[in-house]
Amino acid sequence: MGRRKFEPEYKLRVARMVVDEGQGVPQVSRDTGVGETAIRRWVEQLKADRSGGAGDGLPLTAEQRRIRELEEENRRLREDKALLKKASAFFARELK
Repeated sequence: MGRRKFEPEYKLRVARMVVDEGQGVPQVSRDTGVGETAIRRWVEQLKADRSGGAGDGLPLTAEQRRIRELEEENRRLREDKALLKKASAFFARELK
């Protein structure tokens, strides 16, 4: 049996059953057929998303996914800028 994949919207709905509706993880697991470990991970991700943190795993909300993409782009641009700054300094020394 292969690993099952779930859409982010489904993960969010299941995590909300625990966080917002107060249902227990074992009960939600029985109701949905999803393992308790996965549900706990989704719940922690939802809590991290709501607190503004990155959390582990893939983001559950579209907004959090967009934030992660922008943070990654920002990190890459900073690295590129640092590399260009070093290259510029190197070539400036070579021209003297």
